[in-house]
Amino acid sequence: MPDRLHVHLPYRLLEESLPFLLSEGLQPEVAFQGTDLDTLDPGALNRMADTLREAGRLVTVHAPFMDLNPGALDPLVRDATTRRCRQTLEACRLLGADLAVFHPGYERWRYAGQVGLWLEPCLSFWPPLLEIAATQGCRMALENVFDEEPGPLEELLGRLDSPHLGHCFDVGHWRLFGSVSLEEWFDRLGDRILHLHLHDNTGQGDDHRPVGEGDIDFSALFRRVRSLPSPPSMTLEAHDKERLLRSRAGIAPFLLP
Repeated sequence: MPDRLHVHLPYRLLEESLPFLLSEGLQPEVAFQGTDLDTLDPGALNRMADTLREAGRLVTVHAPFMDLNPGALDPLVRDATTRRCRQTLEACRLLGADLAVFHPGYERWRYAGQVGLWLEPCLSFWPPLLEIAATQGCRMALENVFDEEPGPLEELLGRLDSPHLGHCFDVGHWRLFGSVSLEEWFDRLGDRILHLHLHDNTGQGDDHRPVGEGDIDFSALFRRVRSLPSPPSMTLEAHDKERLLRSRAGIAPFLLP
């Protein structure tokens, strides 16, 4: 599992962080914002991709999400979201990334619990993007954010049923917003999990604490992970270098063979 571990890294810090990543044996999950995608330098991305590839490091990508929603009822919002997703996949191509994480946009309160209002636009939103991803050999993973239970994601992934689309299970978001057990979540979506986001909290806020510094039971999480048909890749979502190193130390016992 250690060879499948990535670390969260904003795109603006990627180039200057390469020496640290390489010296520490780390792999990036490159997080893009919309303004990053509007000002990409393809040559710079190719050079960074070459450096990582020559060092034997894999790359994953996190798409922008602020103000965006693939299931938006407003077509202009969907158009903006489509543009950002297409730009993200182009960044994946340039970086040689084999997986990109997207936020699916469902919130029970925003849709008054009417999952169908969100699901219908999603069913037409994702297929064109999946075609692009397929040509690049890149998988797409939808992350739970405000999801209280896995039903909406379960239905969307089941209806689309694409080998290029799966689930990114964010254990911190599950702890904060989830209303079902870890066991139920994995029973319903485990076979679609491609990727994990790992950070800790106590259920009071999305603190992104280092692993082991909240109250999430990572032993229980990794028991479920080890039972999956295919081992997922995973990202430590720490937001500064100090927290990253503490989180890496916290997760190390669970990554032993």
